[in-house]
Amino acid sequence: MTDAIALADPPVARRGAEPVVITAAAVSSAFGRGVAPLLSAALEGTPGFETVRRFDVADRRVGVAATLPGSPTLGDELDQVIHEACDEAGLSSGRRAQCPLYLAVHGDPDLPRTQGAEANEHSAAAFARSVAKRAGLSTEAARAYTSACVAASTAVADAAAAVARGRVSSVVIAAGYLVDPDQFALFDAGRALAPDGRVRPFSARRGGLLLGDGVGALVVESTSSAQRRGAKILARLAGWGRAGDAYHVCRPRPDGAGLARAITAAMQRAAIRPEAIDYVNAHGSGTEHSDAAEAAALHLALGESAATMPVSSTKSVHGQALEAGALIELIVTVHALRAGRLPVNAGYLGPDEACRLNLVLETGQERPIDYALSINSAFGGANTALLVGAP
Repeated sequence: MTDAIALADPPVARRGAEPVVITAAAVSSAFGRGVAPLLSAALEGTPGFETVRRFDVADRRVGVAATLPGSPTLGDELDQVIHEACDEAGLSSGRRAQCPLYLAVHGDPDLPRTQGAEANEHSAAAFARSVAKRAGLSTEAARAYTSACVAASTAVADAAAAVARGRVSSVVIAAGYLVDPDQFALFDAGRALAPDGRVRPFSARRGGLLLGDGVGALVVESTSSAQRRGAKILARLAGWGRAGDAYHVCRPRPDGAGLARAITAAMQRAAIRPEAIDYVNAHGSGTEHSDAAEAAALHLALGESAATMPVSSTKSVHGQALEAGALIELIVTVHALRAGRLPVNAGYLGPDEACRLNLVLETGQERPIDYALSINSAFGGANTALLVGAP
């Protein structure tokens, strides 16, 4: 059995840090608006993949994705979830004006239709400021994150660090991706999409990923800020970690060392050991090399606990939402923790020796969850780990 990466003995939380909590979450996905339908699909293992109707896929190798009905626009969807999250957190207009927006997106959707100097007005940063302005949030402190599958989780980690250090009392993190013809064509041409129309994380005969719509917003703030106005605390953001391995431009490092370091950093920050974690929402893209490397990372970081810890990837139902994916998965993780139920690793066909994990394969599994881990990796070797705890 592989030993876990060495932790401080005993692990020690960062002294003087303000405890960080999550006070609101809002989401839109292929299952509709709101957390409830998305969580239900994840807990029941019900995939949302259907033939794409938003654009023509007749000439594509694969023609399915998990999409919202109709023709939604990213700006409108972001406006909706941000307002819902701010309302749930009870942020007044005055508080919102002081609150930064950290936005994870692929870019301004209007950029491809602009030319010359006008393109400067459609940068990701400009798009973040315009979204913040419409939401009544601080435009001066708005940030844009475009770092692929770890964009949203990096935004969450940055927000948590800023709150913990007392630099700001609250941050709104938002993220959005709507399946578009350009990205769809790119993944299809690269033969990354699953030809059988199902995402099968960590499973034998897994065939690849599938894209999915995802737009979400989260309010992260200090415990003292939340308590002063009586806000409901959904969960504690107990730890976060980031690490890079720079192994290959798109393939993960096979031994998972970079992701293992991120997981270990999150546990050290939370001052817990692997056995305290009750559930892992894995990156689990459903691709051969990525899933195997992630399984290796879990064994490296968690040691003996990796053999028994419940693991699933909710991408198996909602798909890969690129820059927004990590936020959608964190929202599912938080609400699974609150429900005390484990999301299902859907699409499973059988064991793969390279992915020796305790996968959640049956619906309706109930379990008290004190700590849950949500992990993500991206092209270029970027890795993140977010650890949430019961309030």
